[in-house]
Amino acid sequence: MTRTSKQHKETKQLLKGISNKRARIVIEHILGHGFITTEELEKKYGYNHPPRAARDVREAGIPLETFRVKDAEGRTIAAYRFGDLTQVRKGRLQGRQTFPKQFKDPLYEKQNGRCGICAGKFEPRYMQIDHRVPYEVAGETQGELNPEHFMLACGSCNRAKSWSCEHCENGLNEKFPNVCSKCYWANPENYVHIALREIRRADIVWEEDEVLVYEKLKQQAKQNSSPLPEFVKKVVKKFVEE
Repeated sequence: MTRTSKQHKETKQLLKGISNKRARIVIEHILGHGFITTEELEKKYGYNHPPRAARDVREAGIPLETFRVKDAEGRTIAAYRFGDLTQVRKGRLQGRQTFPKQFKDPLYEKQNGRCGICAGKFEPRYMQIDHRVPYEVAGETQGELNPEHFMLACGSCNRAKSWSCEHCENGLNEKFPNVCSKCYWANPENYVHIALREIRRADIVWEEDEVLVYEKLKQQAKQNSSPLPEFVKKVVKKFVEE
């Protein structure tokens, strides 16, 4: 048996323990055909967001490489194939790394119960432990249980980060950890770009008595026929200039 055949056999064994349907489909297709394209994920399997399916495989502990191919109409599209199968991470449970409660609790206290991105206050059960720099980029070099390399994020922010990282050129191809570390999604307090774009943002959450201020802003924005975010930016600009 060749080394590649042995690795594929091991991957098939690992597949038995993966419950995520999308991950299983991608793995089985690659095992049978060598790679899978975004076109196949969309048209054959009905996944409107192919990068999410590829991410499921990576979160299951199996490395994937992204490369470019031509579709039926000659357009350049993305495709996925196995990376170095010697790097298969077997310490995963149902596709995601599990963290002990004693690891999450200190993070929750450190962040005062607030999401590390939007600063909204949530109960612990609504917060997800997230790698500041995506695992697919930094790998084991960031330390599996080093608190400095993790944050707690609410479900909404976690999904937004995943989407942004999945469409970032560095996350797809270059994979330079130092580039990710300077991104808003890794370090909201001190960043220079968002997925390589020159953007600055401020996520604002109004809570309890503050909701009255929000409603007043919303009403004034409506009176000025302006979307609320744009109106808030105008108010802030006027305040700063004055």
